Formats: sequence, C-alpha cells, structure tokens
Amino acid sequence: MADNARAKKLADLIREVVAQKLQRGIKDPRLGTHVTITDTRVTGDLREATVFYTVYGDDEDRKAAAAGLESAKGILRSAVGAAAGTKFTPTLAFVADALPENAKTIEGLLDKARASDAKVREASSGAAYAGDADPYKKPGEDDTDEDSASE
Repeated sequence: MADNARAKKLADLIREVVAQKLQRGIKDPRLGTHVTITDTRVTGDLREATVFYTVYGDDEDRKAAAAGLESAKGILRSAVGAAAGTKFTPTLAFVADALPENAKTIEGLLDKARASDAKVREASSGAAYAGDADPYKKPGEDDTDEDSASE
C-alpha cells in the first residue's frame, strides 16, 4: 500500500503528462484545444488513475472528445509510464468533470436568491418597526416595572 503523498505525486505527474501529450503529441482533431484536464486521482495501490476533464463546446464536442480520449488511452498510458518510471503504469479512466454544470446551477440559484433579496428589500423599504426599534432593556435604564412587581 502506497502512502498518500506518493499517490498525490503520481496524480500530479499524470495530469501534467496527459495535458502535455494532448496539447502536443496527439493529432486527433476531436481533442484539439477543446479539452482541459482539471484533476487526476490515483487509488492507494497506484493501479488505477481517474483523469477528470472538461470540454469547451456543446454536447457533440463532449461526445467526440470522450471518444477521442478513449482511442488515445493507450498512447497516453505509455507516455505516463515513460515519465513515471514505476514498475506498474496505472490504468487511465477518463471522466467528464461536472464542475462547469455545477457552477452554472449554483450561479442560477444565486441569481434567484439575489432577486428574492431585492424583492424583500423593496417591500421593507417603507416599513416601520412593529414595536420599539430596540426592544431589549439595557443596563442602567430605569426598571420601574420590575420594582412595582416585586412590592
């Protein structure tokens, strides 16, 4: 069982090697400059690596990039093995990163919250307090109600 530091170093190396190979070494037009490697994770036994990627474009571009990455998996694994110098080169699994979709969802929810806050702010702009502005008693104020209740 490898330690986490070694798995982290190998994951960083895989991310760098795969990104450089996609940029310079693979001539597949499906990959081009549309694919960005966002993260890499390696299992504790250093046998499997998951490479997360995003694709700039629409659904067709994403499907084409996924097919291109699957077809280039062997070349990329060979490049990782040459760079890593380990006894066993981890198998690569490519997973589309859901980060852009999650960011769009969160941004939409934040826009809804801002609109709701603006409505509340607009509705409360002319409102007055139901009671006193500060209903809490402060030290040193005259406590006439308590004095009469204790007598």
